[in-house]
Amino acid sequence: MSKKKKIQKPLIILTAGGTGGHIYPAEALAEELEQRNYRLLFVSDKRGLDNYHGNLSKIPNISVSSGPLMGKSKWLKIKNLIKTMYGIIQSIRLLLKKKPACVIGFGGYASFPCSVAAILLGIDLIIHEQNSIMSRTNRFLSKYATFVATSFKKTKYAPSGRKTVLIGMPIRQSITALYNQPRPKISKNLPFNILIIGGSQGAKIFSDIIPQAIKLLSPKQQKKIHITQQCREEDINHVQSTYNESLCKVDIKNFFNNMPELYNHHHLIISRAGASSIFEIEASGIASILVPLPTAADDHQTVNAAEIKNNKSGIVLSQKDFTPSTLSVILNDLLQNPTRLKTMSENAKKSAIIDASKRFADALESKILISATAQTGAK
Repeated sequence: MSKKKKIQKPLIILTAGGTGGHIYPAEALAEELEQRNYRLLFVSDKRGLDNYHGNLSKIPNISVSSGPLMGKSKWLKIKNLIKTMYGIIQSIRLLLKKKPACVIGFGGYASFPCSVAAILLGIDLIIHEQNSIMSRTNRFLSKYATFVATSFKKTKYAPSGRKTVLIGMPIRQSITALYNQPRPKISKNLPFNILIIGGSQGAKIFSDIIPQAIKLLSPKQQKKIHITQQCREEDINHVQSTYNESLCKVDIKNFFNNMPELYNHHHLIISRAGASSIFEIEASGIASILVPLPTAADDHQTVNAAEIKNNKSGIVLSQKDFTPSTLSVILNDLLQNPTRLKTMSENAKKSAIIDASKRFADALESKILISATAQTGAK
């Protein structure tokens, strides 16, 4: 009896910019697609290829030329336009050679060349928009995309109708696993663990404000606090010396590679309001204080943070209101009322979408990949 021929799954190309907000959802979807036996290729620029350490580093990857076209000087725009045009030519050659079933773009200017190449060659393009306001790049690309996958229920500028599919934010399986984990116990008599994350470079304002806020708390409260903080390398010594003037325990680093463990161990996170952060906070069930980055394009972090505010799973402060005195009052209240933290944590989990990667892969298969797989297997 002959063995049934195994159907070969088609190639999928993922393309994304170099920051965590673009890389992490691409990595999460790659995990799901690999489990479904699809062949994968990742395309970014050199900056992007240097910024991941997880599943994307295990699949073939290619760098193409690109550059930002917004908010730069005239001559730099011209230079970056030339780089981007060259990146499109590189991407066209790549797609003609590799013949992928589809290209999935996760945003960022480094994803633009490969996405445009897919459009020009008539290859299915899928766009994932992380934020609650579509980026200018994705607004343009979405006009030609087969469909747009969104993270938030309401995404400004997203196409209407069946072309938009709500899937949530694909997050790493090591994070989604926290959803069913118990949260650390909290009471007035136990240590209070605060996690401070400011993005890949660390937020300077957190380094300036938070140590000063801790110093305004009573000595008894300071002794209860254990802070784990991400800082820019050049700020670490200054921040450490400021914390040394208080009685709290501190662990400061430029980068943490054990985020699931940190989410699970801490009672409160102070963070910016990038989309990945919002969805990871909800999945892990950690209470939060969010300070949206005011210079984010279209002020999208403020709109992202409304998800946390409306669900009563955290506290949102504008940057102008993020002062040592205001923060110390909030921390004092949370220390005195641990049940508030517990309620915030419970509300976060109620709002979580932990199967976004599965939803995304299902949408791909139903709209594109089933026919592509059949064609591949028939060859």
